[in-house]
Formats: sequence, structure tokens, C-alpha cells
Amino acid sequence: MDDRRIENADFSETGYSYTLSLIAGKYKPIILYCLMEYEPVRFNEMQRYLGRVADKTLSRNLKELERDELIVRTVYPQIPPKVEYSLTERGHSLVAVLDRLCDWGMENRR
Repeated sequence: MDDRRIENADFSETGYSYTLSLIAGKYKPIILYCLMEYEPVRFNEMQRYLGRVADKTLSRNLKELERDELIVRTVYPQIPPKVEYSLTERGHSLVAVLDRLCDWGMENRR
């Protein structure tokens, strides 16, 4: 008999829950996918790639991904200022997960 019972389960303690907490949302997976395909990417390029996204929303998502050590923000001291985003080593470790999501989408697209 299986000792795993839902009465004793806590979703928040799963690896799945942790992963989703880092990449959940409307834009984070797309930002990560964009960086996976085109890094490094500048803010305006990312905004064009995402389509209709407010500066504040994109900035907040980028800061959260940076806080979670999935992306790195590189500032170049020049005029005008140049800022680029790219994946960290930790962010690159998500590539296999993102690739599998992409594969599933291509296989199951109707």
C-alpha cells in the first residue's frame, strides 16, 4: 500500500512549487525564453519582443529574475547608458526545462 496520502501532502514543499515560484507569471517565462535564444538582450529589445508590456512591469520582472539569480544585469559606463541582460549559470540550468516546454507545445499544437 502506498504511504503517500494527500492528507499529509504540502504542495509548497515540492520542487515543482519552488520552480514555479521563480518562473511563474505572464512575462518571466517569456523573458527567460528570449534570453535563452538571443542573449544578451537590451531592455528595449526585450520590450519589443514581449509586445505590449509597460516599462514598470518589465522592469519589475527583470529585477525579480535578477534577485532570484536567474539573470544578470550588466551596465556599461557609457553615454547613453547601455544595459544588457543575460542568463546566469543558474538561469542556464533552466534551459532544459524551457526546451521541454517548447517541445511539448510544438508536439501538441493544434
